Amino acid sequence: MLTRVRSSLFTLLALLALGAMVWGCSKKTSLVTAPTGSDITTAVASLRLSDPAAQAAIRVQDRHTGDLLRMSGVVGTAITLDAAGKPALLVLTESAMGAGRLPSLLEGYNVIELVTGKIHAFKSTGGGVSHTAKQTAPIQLGTSGGSVTDLANGFCCSGTLGALVQKGGVQYILSNSHVFAGDVVSGGNGKVAAIGDDVTQPGYVDNNCSTTGTNIVADVSSLSTLYPPTSTPNVDCAIAQVRSGMVRTDGAILEIGTLSASTVGAFVGQAVKKSGRTTGLTRGSISGLNASVNVGYEDECGGTSFTKSFTGQLVVSQRNSGFLNSGDSGSLMVEDVATNPRAVGLLFAGSRTSAIANPIGDDLAQLGVTMVGQ
Repeated sequence: MLTRVRSSLFTLLALLALGAMVWGCSKKTSLVTAPTGSDITTAVASLRLSDPAAQAAIRVQDRHTGDLLRMSGVVGTAITLDAAGKPALLVLTESAMGAGRLPSLLEGYNVIELVTGKIHAFKSTGGGVSHTAKQTAPIQLGTSGGSVTDLANGFCCSGTLGALVQKGGVQYILSNSHVFAGDVVSGGNGKVAAIGDDVTQPGYVDNNCSTTGTNIVADVSSLSTLYPPTSTPNVDCAIAQVRSGMVRTDGAILEIGTLSASTVGAFVGQAVKKSGRTTGLTRGSISGLNASVNVGYEDECGGTSFTKSFTGQLVVSQRNSGFLNSGDSGSLMVEDVATNPRAVGLLFAGSRTSAIANPIGDDLAQLGVTMVGQ
């Protein structure tokens, strides 16, 4: 989720409305969310994509997702566990559908409705360790940042510098495509995101919509995976090559520390945490796998909306945007362990009840990089 502010007033916009579309999490975008009702299990049972039971549920989900998404008010589907610890189908909706509008069973699987509403890029609330202040180089990640092109139409936008990755001996900052390369039209500022654009810490929204006095920490190294919305990438990710001496080479993240160089697959019930610009260090749990969602984006900061569809995404439960909020777009989600946690996903959108993440393996494969870690 991106945070944006009106550049003439430097005031944060409140983008907390939920709805029929999912919005990206760095600028002004929206998404679908995860289970919060009593029908969703909090038991110790877990569900992994590799489990035969999960694969069977996914086949049923895939057969019905198209029809479900064509229903007015349905914004996504996923698989989860029901209160008995059995695989179930999760249907994400704009508002409560009412009795009889959704089936209670599909091919023997319980259908659980999760009311999510619109999901937008969320704004800042503050916290203990500041994730918005200018740091002394070399910086830690999990901090405010963004591209210098993210200033248009009377607004400025920012997200989170998520994690450190590498390829060919070169280190890069990993974040969302809509954080590093979100300006895809020559509209309100006469610019389009390009390779080599400066990446600042902190981002515009935490420096009065100006780059003056900020750290220039990296240079954009990959462009949009989102635009045009019919493009094939199924991820919202981008990288920026680190400038010498500007980022800690061990990849430390604020309030998390260093990571493992390996990654781990998600499973329902998995405890996770993230460190982001707006909400700082927060914790949640995986509540849905293989989510198909429609995500709303803007073609530049304060620009025209468009929608991109994703499949195979992760859903994370949260209440009242406690896990993810505007400006947290680009945050790395890791397993909730004390030392050298493994990466699970890259967060990019959410609502008051849920957050959405790319599985981290999909991002790394798209960009041809590996995690920097122990």
